[in-house]
Amino acid sequence: MIVFMSLSWLTIRDLEYVVAVSQTLHFGKAAQACRVSQPALSAQIKKVEDLLSVRIFERTNRRVSIRENGHAVIEQARRILEEVNRLGELGGEDSTPLSSSLRLGCIATLGPYLMPHLLPGLRKAFPKARFLLKEGLTSELLEELRKGELDMVLAADTFKDDSLRVQPVFFEPFFLMTPKGHDLSKKEPLQLRDMKADEMVLLEDGHCLSDQTLGLCARGKGKTTQTFQATSLETLRHLVASGAGYTLIPALAVKAESRLNSLVNYRPFPKSVAKEAGRRIVLVSRKRYGKMGDVDAMSDFLKSHLPDGVEKTT
Repeated sequence: MIVFMSLSWLTIRDLEYVVAVSQTLHFGKAAQACRVSQPALSAQIKKVEDLLSVRIFERTNRRVSIRENGHAVIEQARRILEEVNRLGELGGEDSTPLSSSLRLGCIATLGPYLMPHLLPGLRKAFPKARFLLKEGLTSELLEELRKGELDMVLAADTFKDDSLRVQPVFFEPFFLMTPKGHDLSKKEPLQLRDMKADEMVLLEDGHCLSDQTLGLCARGKGKTTQTFQATSLETLRHLVASGAGYTLIPALAVKAESRLNSLVNYRPFPKSVAKEAGRRIVLVSRKRYGKMGDVDAMSDFLKSHLPDGVEKTT
């Protein structure tokens, strides 16, 4: 006897299991995250695969991977869960923006300098919110945002993705940071063409700030001969202080460290090139995110609580 099973047998919980496994690539960890036993989760995943006649995951004794046909299923499951969240938002008991947990990502060259300024005001303005913060590289944070592992990301506007909603927040100028006594520390007027890539120290590959810096160099554009690359802005600052070269540093990071002021010099660019020498910081969310009211509330808060040294953008 042949039994035909309707897709109505699928539940929201089934889709949550699928997404959890796709995020962890581990059935045990996914079961723990979903607060269910591993055999129960495995059985439900198999049910979903049987209903759809698609093998979503490849299982071996050592690893779990996503099969080629499984990516489309996982993406659709995420979309359905986001729409369910939207429905929950419409009928929620508390419609006040930012009244629950918020997973906020921030690029590593911004977070340590912006968050200490924002957090006191955020906690006062949104006392019910629980802010879960994560720093990282732009590409990594945006991937977690797409997967639903983050709710919003603060990043430099250096990417293009039609699935994401991008709201401008502020423009942060760059300062030229040189060792004390360097020729560029006193050159007048200071111009972007004065920077030479082969004399600069940069962050390691993956940091969009490095690409932006090289993009502004007039000579040696797109390459540097420096052996050492920094893993953070603070390490970059130390390299400049040691005399290894010069670099560009975002405005918010300039005031964050004063102990090296006897060894380094910070110079703003003249108004004629200031709009080129900087980065536009944006608030990024998924277009299908279920709590768009939270995104708008965060955007409004950011624009009304800007730190000194940056400019509001529209």
